[in-house]
Amino acid sequence: MLDAVVVGAGPNGLTAAVELARRGFSVALFEAKDTVGGGARTEELTLPGFRHDPCSAAHPLAISSPAFRDLPLDRYGLEWLHPAIPMAHPFPDGTAAVLSRSVGETAASFGPRDAGTYRRLVEPFLPKWDTLVRDFMSLPLSALPRDPLTLARFGLTGLPPSTWLTRRFRDERAPTLFAGLVAHVMAPLNGLATGAVGLVFALAAHARGWPVARGGSQAISDALAAYLKDLGGAIHTDYEVKRLDDLPPARAYVFDTSPTALARIAGFGGHYANYRYGPGVFKIDYALDGPVPWTAPEARAAGTVQIGANSAEIGAALRAASREGRAPDSPFLITVQPGVIDPSRAPTGRQVFWAYGHVPNGWTGDLTDAMERQLERYAPGFRDRVLARATAGPPELAARNANYVGGDIATGAVSGLQALLRPKLSLFPYATPHPAVFICSSATPPGPGVHGMSGHNAAKAVWRRLRRT
Repeated sequence: MLDAVVVGAGPNGLTAAVELARRGFSVALFEAKDTVGGGARTEELTLPGFRHDPCSAAHPLAISSPAFRDLPLDRYGLEWLHPAIPMAHPFPDGTAAVLSRSVGETAASFGPRDAGTYRRLVEPFLPKWDTLVRDFMSLPLSALPRDPLTLARFGLTGLPPSTWLTRRFRDERAPTLFAGLVAHVMAPLNGLATGAVGLVFALAAHARGWPVARGGSQAISDALAAYLKDLGGAIHTDYEVKRLDDLPPARAYVFDTSPTALARIAGFGGHYANYRYGPGVFKIDYALDGPVPWTAPEARAAGTVQIGANSAEIGAALRAASREGRAPDSPFLITVQPGVIDPSRAPTGRQVFWAYGHVPNGWTGDLTDAMERQLERYAPGFRDRVLARATAGPPELAARNANYVGGDIATGAVSGLQALLRPKLSLFPYATPHPAVFICSSATPPGPGVHGMSGHNAAKAVWRRLRRT
């Protein structure tokens, strides 16, 4: 009998398997697709030689992740590449605000009236970033904070809505960039703890950067898989699990799946019936004949570029997708251009480019024209650079990855109490009605993103149970 079986080979499932194998437990991992990766994959989606990331592409949380930093992933081929500017947010007038490694450069991009305000917001937390990120991403109730005072101060600053936090700025540039940061988790700007979301992304950029993985996001998953195999773990792909009886006997079962899929497989009935899924996304992967012709020079050097004229436009786009049940007229876009730092992603002189906008959960329309109108506002002539495009709306995204229910790449709405307590209102979020079954997906704390911490935290709960029994 195995000690543990893990279902789902996304970053959290892989991390959970690795953490258990590192502690001497026998582990087998089962994945429905023909390769590992989940939301961290790389594929040729458009033309030969153009290597795209179907979901995650830039990785501020991965490089800061306590779980990943404790693993020797560099030995297995993972190399982080840092663009000159982690993230830029261009404006219609041709200028841009930036999220730079330098707090000073970032503050200066907001203008003289808000530079000091931004410094006072982030500088108290930055020297303690490694301890802070470990504290707020760790397993609730079982890991005492290493710096409770800093964690409490961060909570007081970040728990209110981001719209409260940005009231301290006098001009629009900083609130616009900050609204874009919150939109990365598809949360409404006036939601609980959205201030913390924006702060986390800003601090991550200053402390560790917003890198891409050389060769694509698949490198993260491949490094985890290779390490797992070296630890003696087994990986089985092309293996779809429809019920627990499809799996070999084990002392514990760990699911990197959506809560509703787990309930269906394990026979939990309506245990997660109240779990809410959030907006979907419409994503386009482009093969370009050269760099994106951004008007703002800062955007040409940035790995990630946010597109939204101001915080009001970004907020309206989020409301349309999450509350009004319609696609926004002027969608907020998150874009990534790995070619600014990684020429291996496309043939010489060409580039891959990645963009998505928010749409209602399960939406079946086509957002291509609206997205490209937005891109043309900030990069005139963009359409002339397109060699090929691959589009994916919510149905296609859900077909590629079963965790993306209705196209929700966060595996659950990041709003209300569910932003903090997921997948249920429970002090033990990784436990389920069955004592030997656990959940470790992005539906559990600390939530969405390629960081492996949900898997790490769930593995901690699992190995404590295994040692007790």
